[in-house]
Amino acid sequence: MARYTLVYGVRLIPEGALKGLEDAKLTVADGSTAGLTLHTIDGTIPQLRRALDRSLDAFFDLLPGADEEDLEEFAD
Repeated sequence: MARYTLVYGVRLIPEGALKGLEDAKLTVADGSTAGLTLHTIDGTIPQLRRALDRSLDAFFDLLPGADEEDLEEFAD
């Protein structure tokens, strides 16, 4: 079964208070770097939860390398 580290950032601030957003930079064990795009979602807590669930589902649907065993064990 494939193993990963999920890197994800979440912070709630009042809607309209965000002035700017920049990509984060990751440094991996071999010294190379990779960008990490940060996303924003506006809404109420229930709306944010639904949107985050959909976003995560879409991310994992697009991720290559999911074994059939992974999908059988962890898919909804």
